Amino acid sequence: MPEHAALPERAGAASLAVMRPVIFVGVAMLVGLDCALASPPPQAMAAATTTLNPAQKSAIGRKIWRNECAGTVDGLTTWNAGEEFPSLGIGHFIWYPAGKRGRFNETWPQFVAFAKLRAVALPAVALPAASPWSSKAEFQKAFNGAQMTGLRNWLAAQVGLQTDFILARSRAALPKILATAPVAERARIEANYRKVGATPNGTYALIDYVNFKGDGSLATERYQGVGWGLLQVLAGMHEVVGGQAAAAEFAASAKRVLARRVGNSPPQRGEKRWLEGWGNRCNSYARPL
Repeated sequence: MPEHAALPERAGAASLAVMRPVIFVGVAMLVGLDCALASPPPQAMAAATTTLNPAQKSAIGRKIWRNECAGTVDGLTTWNAGEEFPSLGIGHFIWYPAGKRGRFNETWPQFVAFAKLRAVALPAVALPAASPWSSKAEFQKAFNGAQMTGLRNWLAAQVGLQTDFILARSRAALPKILATAPVAERARIEANYRKVGATPNGTYALIDYVNFKGDGSLATERYQGVGWGLLQVLAGMHEVVGGQAAAAEFAASAKRVLARRVGNSPPQRGEKRWLEGWGNRCNSYARPL
């Protein structure tokens, strides 16, 4: 998702319980960025310490929609000031224009591939490899046109599909994190993941943070060589027992990691303006659902 993520609430939760196997459809695509249908890695399946029933999954999708788009249909297609790309859907999936690449993971094409694996028909405007809008001005000019209005309406009707994609991406994160982490740290990082995932709000935190700030494995998602994703949050947790204490420490670690990110960021990006909203979102991870 894009970097602003600082709407007033920017936080959320939903209770968590039967993670259906269908959530893992396409996990191999998310891990390796190929689009082949495959079974999830064994580690990803084992990592699901708290599972989701349909009502709880739906609640998570609505919460992420509020976090990213203030729960509005208009917010489902956004181009934020200072960014080089539009952000689409409840997870504000990034879609780079042709010829433009940034440091952040491009997730819209991954979502489109995921939808195709589910045999879901997509609007034609969603299908190109690159964003059809090359600038924020061009995007805003097209905002109320038939194509983008139709895309927003389709996205509003496909919240469940988008939620499944976000869940699959989150479940695929642990193997990538463990492969990236120093060998000596892997057992502690995995233990922290499981401690946090032992509660419903902790499981939500793991799901939301990957969508919010990534899994931390990409070398491009660094400032001054230091990342800010789920890997860095889990690695930065203080020793704590599982359960609500772990969820609270995860929230505290996330805020420390994001404050460090802002301190390391290029001054011209002005990231300090987002920090309060990011903190509000992280605070919700510590609250029981």
